[in-house]
Parts: sequence; C-alpha cells; structure tokens
Amino acid sequence: MTSLLVKPFGIHGKVHAVTPASAGWRYVGFSLYRLRAGESAAEATGDREVILVMVEGKAAVEAAGQDWGTLGDRMDVFEKTPPHCLYVPNGEDWTATAATDCTIAVCTAPGKGGHKARRIGPDGITLTERGKGTNTRYINNIAMENEDYADSLLVTEVFTPAGHWSSYPSHRHDEDDFPRITYLEETYYHRLNPAQGFGIQRVYTEDGTLDETMAVRDGDVVLVPRGHHPCGALYGFEMYYLNVMAGPLRKWRFQPDPAVAWILARDA
Repeated sequence: MTSLLVKPFGIHGKVHAVTPASAGWRYVGFSLYRLRAGESAAEATGDREVILVMVEGKAAVEAAGQDWGTLGDRMDVFEKTPPHCLYVPNGEDWTATAATDCTIAVCTAPGKGGHKARRIGPDGITLTERGKGTNTRYINNIAMENEDYADSLLVTEVFTPAGHWSSYPSHRHDEDDFPRITYLEETYYHRLNPAQGFGIQRVYTEDGTLDETMAVRDGDVVLVPRGHHPCGALYGFEMYYLNVMAGPLRKWRFQPDPAVAWILARDA
C-alpha cells in the first residue's frame, strides 16, 4: 500500500495521528478522535496552533483557560451544515468531553502566537457551490486566507456529489514562489455516503516521479506532499473531505496541470 494512504488504526478513541515526522514533511499535522458520549480527549498544543473541527456530534470544550460550552450540532457530516470549530493557539491546551457520540478533527501547524483562541463557525460559514457540470462540488470554508483566523493553518470542507470530480482540474501547490505559487502540504480526511463505498484519489507530478492512484474508503486520510491531487466520487456514493494545508506562507496559490489547464480557461 502506498505511504500516501493512511488507514485509521481503530474505530474508537484516537484513530488518526499524522505528524510532520510521520508524513516526512514540515508543517501539517492531523489527528482524529471518535468518542462515545461521556468520553474525553485532551492535548497540549506545544509549539503548534490547532483548529478543532466538530465533524459530527457534540462536545463540551475547554481550551486556553476558557470554557467554550458545547460545540457542534451536525450529527451526520452529510447534513452539510456549517461545522462548529475552535482555534487554539500554540502554548495552550484543550479538553473535549463528548456530549454525544462525536468525531473531532484536530488540525495543526506551526504556531507563532499571532492569534487568540476563538470560535470559528457556524456563523460566517456558508455552503458555496464551485465548478460546473460533473465538476460541481460544495465548499464550507473554515479558515482560508480571506479569514485572519490563524498563523499557518488553512482548513476547508468539500462535499462532492456522487459521480462528480473534485480538486479538479488538477492543480499543485508545491513551490515557494509567491505570488505565482505557494508551497502547501495537505491532508485529505475522506468520508463516504453510503460508508461501504470507495472513492478515487490520484497524487502525481508532471514528470512522473510521483504517481499514485488510491481507492479511498470511509475514514481514510490521504497525504499530498507535492504534485496534483484530483479525486472522484463513484456513481452512488457522495464524498466528503476535510482539507488541512500549511506551509511557509498562509496563501493558497496553485498551478494547474498543463494537460487540463484548458478546462479552467473554458469554464472561466
């Protein structure tokens, strides 16, 4: 199995723990907790900033010395309603106690002490359509560059209808040459509806030195260290993914694959 496809190591508790060391890169970290009602998770942020995303369910959260109350009202991710999230800066800690069965994503990147703890969403997050035809998908932007919510992190959710493509036309963000392109590592946390299906994700470079095509199943994580990274939802199966990106500059600038760049020009 390719090292870019990360399977959950259980169905309960902490089921993902991607770190810069385990991924072989410098910036992005991603963990996932699946908690039963009454159970808790707690971490210190250390030198990293964190965005907690309530993927599903509800949890009472304390972080950075404050009680943030109960976060979450989306019981099934495919409800597509805006998520409840919390930003926690570096040098702090957080605790989440499940009020219902819940799924909590922990998105991390280097912190610089530039932002205070704050709620993100559901207010201010609007499901937005992007693309045309079978390239149509729906976006919940959680913390992209237009929102000054973080030092390094860029976080967004994408819902791809059955039979559609996403992160397409193929694009890459693997060079530090702003404003032409930025270097951003990226993780994809995938969910499928119905859960027993699978989707497709390809990660490849134009010179062919990296070319991996993966069948992704419900709960899988895909690492994108470089190259283009389109994904497709099979007929009959919706696809969700949570993207986490970070690099030396908190800007998202990309270059399309020349082989498909004409699609962007046509659809502009």
